[in-house]
Amino acid sequence: MSVTIVTGSAGLIGSEAVRFFADKGMDVVGIDNDLRASFFGPDASTAWTGEQLCREVPKYKHLSLDVRDREGIDGVFSQYAGEISLVIHTAAQPSHDWAAKNPPVDFSVNATGTLNLLEATRCFSPDAVFIFTSTNKVYGDRPNQLPLIELDSRWEISPEHPYQRGIPEEMSIDNCLHSVFGASKLAADVLVQEYGRYFGMRTACFRGGCLTGPNHSGAELHGFLSYLVRCALTGKTYTVFGYKGKQVRDNIHSSDLIRAFDAFFQKPRSGEVFNIGGGRFSNCSVVEAIHLCEEITGNQLDCRYVEQNRKGDHIWWISDLHHFQSLYPDWTISYDVAQIIGEIFERNRERWVPA
Repeated sequence: MSVTIVTGSAGLIGSEAVRFFADKGMDVVGIDNDLRASFFGPDASTAWTGEQLCREVPKYKHLSLDVRDREGIDGVFSQYAGEISLVIHTAAQPSHDWAAKNPPVDFSVNATGTLNLLEATRCFSPDAVFIFTSTNKVYGDRPNQLPLIELDSRWEISPEHPYQRGIPEEMSIDNCLHSVFGASKLAADVLVQEYGRYFGMRTACFRGGCLTGPNHSGAELHGFLSYLVRCALTGKTYTVFGYKGKQVRDNIHSSDLIRAFDAFFQKPRSGEVFNIGGGRFSNCSVVEAIHLCEEITGNQLDCRYVEQNRKGDHIWWISDLHHFQSLYPDWTISYDVAQIIGEIFERNRERWVPA
């Protein structure tokens, strides 16, 4: 028996991973205690996804366990010690704004929780592949120092700049404003690298842009495209924070990300770091996303603009995918922004707006 451990298994990336690796014949043990509902309220709960997985995926076992519970985590890993071949760590506190309200909890979930999982893997399954869902926020606001040009609907980098195809892993993480959330994720990111390099474990940090898809329980503080579609369907006001709404994000569909995880699992390395996102194929500004959302849903969004941007927020982020694709050339992006919004709309309109 080959076992995959997935933390945050009822979340967007976790649930996609559960189905993907179960379909490949692996037994999947999911760790998720629905902290999202505690962070962002009942509308952001992932309990519905967890229940769906338990009904529909026979090879899935769900454990309501907190990643901060080291004894509990050790118990799970010791139970499956000889069988674990893959650990996918997606559980996190994912919001800038929430982190600033409670830094100790944010750090304990993002950094200490990651340490607990790394140590359990090292002690009980040292040959397992360990994949960490990191974030581009580890670069802090360093991307805002790039030479950006204001266009009609977006900010864009100077075409002569070497980052024109996207931001690479070589960008410095030092001497910039990270936000509390960015700092806790950076601590976890460095730990994952160190366990790979120092202990020889097969680890990777995937520094994501906007991770998205139809299983996202979007909330105002986290889940950009999902929350945008939800506002369009329910009539809730969508707030745009600063930068004239022209801030740019690349967006990667959860299934594209999981296929990247699988590529690394098939050919792992130690202490790797990958910037991962929609790249030049799938990106948009907030303004552009609003127009697409209105076109696809047929509803006009009720928007309000707040001049003050979120602290540490990126003005322009597009991932340079060259490093990952040079190692895994068969992997490509399959969804663009319009396709992602369309799928979120089709899969959730009955759930968000019952007949």
